[in-house]
Amino acid sequence: MKRIFILSIISLLAIGSLLANEDVLIDFSQLAADTPAEENNGVTALNEATVIDTSNYTANNYTDEQKALMKTSLAIENWLVKISNSSATIQNQTVSKSKESASKAYGTVLGVRARFPNASWNAVATIKPPFEIPAYEPAAEGSEASSKFEGGYGVIKNVGTIKSIAVNVYGLNYPYTLYLILIDGSGKEISVNLGPLNFQGWGELRWDNPRYAQDVRDRQLASAPIYPQESSLIKFGEFRIIRTGDQPGGDFITYFKDVKVIYDQAVLEEERDIDDEAVWQIQTTRESAKNKAAQSDQSNSLFLQAVDKKRQAAESFDAQQATDEEE
Repeated sequence: MKRIFILSIISLLAIGSLLANEDVLIDFSQLAADTPAEENNGVTALNEATVIDTSNYTANNYTDEQKALMKTSLAIENWLVKISNSSATIQNQTVSKSKESASKAYGTVLGVRARFPNASWNAVATIKPPFEIPAYEPAAEGSEASSKFEGGYGVIKNVGTIKSIAVNVYGLNYPYTLYLILIDGSGKEISVNLGPLNFQGWGELRWDNPRYAQDVRDRQLASAPIYPQESSLIKFGEFRIIRTGDQPGGDFITYFKDVKVIYDQAVLEEERDIDDEAVWQIQTTRESAKNKAAQSDQSNSLFLQAVDKKRQAAESFDAQQATDEEE
C-alpha cells in the first residue's frame, strides 16, 4: 500500500514536466520568397506557404484583374519596420526596412535596418508582419497542421501557462532593448522584455516566467469550460526595439532567426475524442469576423500600392543617383 502511495506522488510531481511542450512560434528560415514580385503582378514577393489572398475579405466590387493584385505573404521583405511618430522623418522611415539575409549558421534570416534620430528623445522601431497572422486560416491539403500558420509560421495552439520564451537574435553591440509582443486567443497583447542587444554575434535572449510554478503542488488548480471559450493560443505580434534618449542614434542593424516557446498544454490532447472546432467552427467564425476589417484594409492597400508603382517615374537625373543608402 505504501509503495502504491509513493508511486502516486511521483506521478503527480511528474505531471508538470509531462505537460510542457517546446515549439517554434516563428522560424524566419522558412520565410524566404519563392515567388518574385514580378510573378505576382509586380506587387510583392511571395512565400507560397504563407500566402493570403486578401481579396477574399473585401466587400468592394473589384474586378478579377484588380483582385489578382491582392495577394501577400509572410515573405521576409514584406515585413514592416516602422519608426515611432516622433522620429519618423521621411529619411528615417525610408531606410528602415526588412531584408532577406543569408546566414552561414542558419541560412535565410530576417535582417532589419532601422534609423533612430540623433536627438535625445526616446524612439521605438517596430518590426511586424505585413498582416495580423490569422489563427484559423485553413491549412494546405495534406498538411499535418490544423491551420496554415502553425508549425513555425506564427501560431501555436493549446497553450496554457508559458514557462519560457527564447529569441535567437544577432547582436552588434547596440545598447537597445528588445521586446516581443504576443497576441493571445482573445486578441490581448502580451509584452515580454527580452533584454538588451549589447552583445556581438548570435545569441539567445530568454525570458523565464517568474510566476511559473514547476511543482504542481504550488499551483492554483481549477477547472474551466474548454470549448467554445476563447481559444488557448498565441500568435506572433511584433518585435519592438527601444532606444532611450541617452543612447546613440543613427542606423541600427540586427537579424532574427526564430522565436521558441516552452509552455504547458492547456488541455491534454489525448483527452479530446472529438475535434470540437472541426464540428462547430465557432472559433473559426469568431476569428474570421475579427480579421475581416483588417484584411479588407490590407486588400485596398495592396491594390493602391500596385497602382502607385505603375505611376512612378522610371527616369532619374544622374546627379540624383546617389541614394540615401549610399550616404
